[in-house]
Amino acid sequence: MTNRDGPGSASFDLANLTVDAANPTPRYRQIVAQLRAAIDGGTLAPETRLPPTRALATSLGVSRITAVAAYEQLIAEGYLVGRVGTGTRVADAPPHPPARPMAPPDSAEPAPPLAPFGAALAATPLALPFEHGPPRLFRPNVPDLRLFPARLWVRLLARQLRDGDLGLLGYGDPAGLPALRATVAQYLATFRGVQCTPEQVLITGGSQGAIALLARTLLAPGDTVWMEHPGYPDTAALLRASEMQLAAVPVDDDGLRVDVGEALAPHARLAYVTPGHQMPTGASLSQERGLALLGWAARAGAWVLEDDYDGEYRYDGPPHPALQRFDQAGRVLYLGTFSKTLAPALRLGYLVVPPPLVEPLTRAQTLLVRQLPTLEQAALAAFIAEGHLARHIRRTREQYAQRRGALVAAIRAAFGERVIIGGSAGGLHLVVWLATRTRLERIVAAARHAGIELRTTAEYATEGAVRPGLLLGFALAEPDELRGGVERLRAAIDHLL
Repeated sequence: MTNRDGPGSASFDLANLTVDAANPTPRYRQIVAQLRAAIDGGTLAPETRLPPTRALATSLGVSRITAVAAYEQLIAEGYLVGRVGTGTRVADAPPHPPARPMAPPDSAEPAPPLAPFGAALAATPLALPFEHGPPRLFRPNVPDLRLFPARLWVRLLARQLRDGDLGLLGYGDPAGLPALRATVAQYLATFRGVQCTPEQVLITGGSQGAIALLARTLLAPGDTVWMEHPGYPDTAALLRASEMQLAAVPVDDDGLRVDVGEALAPHARLAYVTPGHQMPTGASLSQERGLALLGWAARAGAWVLEDDYDGEYRYDGPPHPALQRFDQAGRVLYLGTFSKTLAPALRLGYLVVPPPLVEPLTRAQTLLVRQLPTLEQAALAAFIAEGHLARHIRRTREQYAQRRGALVAAIRAAFGERVIIGGSAGGLHLVVWLATRTRLERIVAAARHAGIELRTTAEYATEGAVRPGLLLGFALAEPDELRGGVERLRAAIDHLL
């Protein structure tokens, strides 16, 4: 993949670089993956000169914006460096050392054996790759960590160490610190209308930890699960790795199409739903469909996993009521997290389960997790009991409401009737449904070049195509920043039309 054009100089050969137009992966990501692999594998050596973005775009039949986005991504990751006058080159010290040359087939080391679940996890691509560092403008579903009450949190942690029982440093209850379970039960009853006792609350390692626990305890390989389409991809990936069959149930403006779910898989074992603010469309499950979902679960003996990931944030009208409060048959598993209200790094969430599941799930968590950090649980219990969480949510809700209003107004002013805004009644993001036929990956690449991070509804597809839309988060930026970002986005889109 390299050739020499002078002593001590290497340049890049485009021959082995391709872009597959039929691949759903955005084109700039295809380029990034191939160049990253070539650098990691030692095929592209340090200081190798890469072609100008215009030449790269022409060779691959993509836009120059796509080529620029690929180079900028690799520069941000430390694989490439851009120098005025000398172009773009492979960094002197890429972030990963070159891999060992592969041994000949007859002497190659066998891959380590994995159990089916481990092999499935290892082979599962991340639909929403993690990006470290400060988030870019419009990243969806992320709270503004600048609003986190850090000084208060440090004081509460210190107080637990100073005044608390030394037992907090030892082994604790696998179901969660009793004080935290009690305050969560009271908080949910007051602010979300959830009916439960403290014993029904299990503290978990965030939402994904709770879903993993339920997948291992309530479901068996081959069981069918209703999954919203589009829906949260990491949940779908975990269930698939656990050998579940997913029934992709479509979502419209009234939420999950329960009638379609019953037609597709009437005997499913579980339905995963985000009824308060559907991820990613932002739709709310109507009362009629919520009752229909509960009726199906009671008849089928199925579970309904209600993921209320951002239910505290509602801007138009009263909060959407929790589905759990209407459950008369004990079929709803209510899931919540502090990742959106406080900070993702806390890794604390909660499950509210029917009484018969408390003991088996606690035993399972004992063996799978043993316990979550008790010091942080004690600090969080005090944070809730002393009213700090309620005040923090009121404060952030006011801030996010102002930012959401600024973003909505800016989108309408910039795009008019070319777009439809959806899912803005609550949560931390909204959806821009496009009337244009412009390929979304081109818009994403152009926006990234303009310093904007966009995600598309296609990244949340459970199975097959979905309505094309762009997710825009509004929690991270002040109104002026959001307005400026919309202008940059409009300019990028106009350039493509």
